Amino acid sequence: MSAGRAAAAPRFDLPEPDAFTRPYWDAAAEGQLLIRRCAGCGRAHHYPREFCPYCWSEEVGWEQASGEATLYTWSVVHRNDLPPFGSRVPYVAAVVDLAEGPRMMTEIVECAHEALRVGMRLTVTFREAREDGGEAVAVFRPAG
Repeated sequence: MSAGRAAAAPRFDLPEPDAFTRPYWDAAAEGQLLIRRCAGCGRAHHYPREFCPYCWSEEVGWEQASGEATLYTWSVVHRNDLPPFGSRVPYVAAVVDLAEGPRMMTEIVECAHEALRVGMRLTVTFREAREDGGEAVAVFRPAG
């Protein structure tokens, strides 16, 4: 660190890809949402894991999701002191039901807070996680 220059505050919103999750982050950077599906029981899951959380099979693979979802629940966050969330408040932290079955934690964008409704149809979009490109994070907006 150079003299007179403060260390940057840690970022809590940036993904940390590893060899296993790299396909997920590469697809997200290209505007595609991936989920995992078990060959043993046929169920899909999200977040990406190397085993099925339902039957414990290790025969799971990547699958492109449709990007369609419905709103399960949400909270409008008015205060968050962790960088960079403070500059985004108020924002909508949400849980959505993907069309393929899994629930996913996310953020709702491009929607007035008072317009949010349980069961509303949503579609995935992506926000760049870093100013220099690289990873993108799946967020959702109203469908149509």
